[in-house]
Amino acid sequence: MMGSESVPYTISVPDSALAKLKRKLSDADYPDELDTLDQWPYGSPLSDIKRLAKYWETGFDWRRTEAKLNELPNNRKKVQVEGYGDIDIHFVWKKNSNPNAIPLLFCHGWPGSFVEVTKILPLLEAGEKEGKPAFHIVAPSLPNFGFSQKITKPGFALSQYAETCHRLMQDLGYEKYVTQGGDWGFYITRSMGVLYPSHVLASHINMVRAHAPSFSSQPALALQHAMTAYTAAESAGLKRSEWFLDQGQAYRQLHATKPQTISYAFADSPVALLAWIYEKLIDWTDGYAWTDDEILTWISIYWFSTSGPNAHVRIYYEAQHNPTDKIPDRDRASQWVDRVKLGLAHFPREITVVPRIWGRTLGPVVQESDNDKGGHFAAWERPDVIAGDLQKMFGKSGPCYEIVPGKSGY
Repeated sequence: MMGSESVPYTISVPDSALAKLKRKLSDADYPDELDTLDQWPYGSPLSDIKRLAKYWETGFDWRRTEAKLNELPNNRKKVQVEGYGDIDIHFVWKKNSNPNAIPLLFCHGWPGSFVEVTKILPLLEAGEKEGKPAFHIVAPSLPNFGFSQKITKPGFALSQYAETCHRLMQDLGYEKYVTQGGDWGFYITRSMGVLYPSHVLASHINMVRAHAPSFSSQPALALQHAMTAYTAAESAGLKRSEWFLDQGQAYRQLHATKPQTISYAFADSPVALLAWIYEKLIDWTDGYAWTDDEILTWISIYWFSTSGPNAHVRIYYEAQHNPTDKIPDRDRASQWVDRVKLGLAHFPREITVVPRIWGRTLGPVVQESDNDKGGHFAAWERPDVIAGDLQKMFGKSGPCYEIVPGKSGY
């Protein structure tokens, strides 16, 4: 049952919020740092954060950014989630006039947002003009993120995020659909495949979290794994994964154990939020040339979020502490999911990079792309790859052509 009808939505940050941000930035205190040329091993460098904060205060034009975001087909509607009632969801909805267009849910993660979809939209549209498949794109702000509602009742975990996205698609008239996601988008879309396999017909993922095949569960794959040496790229990928486990995941442990404590910093200090997310934008990408305007657009969406600047961290705690029979923990996403056709995009600077055969333990893999450049924010860093993968996967010669009944994409 629909929670409400979809209505157009305009992003509009109050003048008072902009003025308050500038006051906080002008009055910010900064830490010192060690006397060394290489500051990155210790975290976000002081010089970078001071430069960005000063530009945020005196040069960055949020109103121009806001106007650009409002050129997107922004919508809002209430979605019913069991135990939580109606949840107000913001989403970009790029409807297609082609009656055969394929419904696709684009799901962001942390510290990303709906804005990540913006680079693939024109590529998919241009491809359609060249005879490639057409898509309806739905890209929500997840609850607690962006311009969607804040959840204040405990227990809103992976099952609830999956239900939110599934109900949104159904409410919009998409009974059967496909998905794309990375980061939490990986976990959420994979959970959707577990919970709603007759509706989620195919998924494309760009963060491949998987384990080595075991002889007890997948003996054929395990034998192949035992007899096949890792390539140089796969060995380098495992070292990247080791780096993340050893040097890069402290944020996750904080978010997943005591999210309230770290929230005080984010709620009070735009500089703290900037430094926290900026570190990830640099560490998790493959030398991507971020502009200051890009960085501050990403951070501003978090700072001006209708959920507030701290609610986003709660997803880590809730996902870890609220097991269900079907989704006992987030590792369920890294195990076999039946019936959902799977496309994988591998990037060398993802936060975890697994050997190709590990990815085949996730489900019926029908397409893979191996990319020599790219990192965690693939739709932003390599929109050409994500759009291209989707076009190949669902195109006339692709493995998922006409997978959605009555929706060939042409």
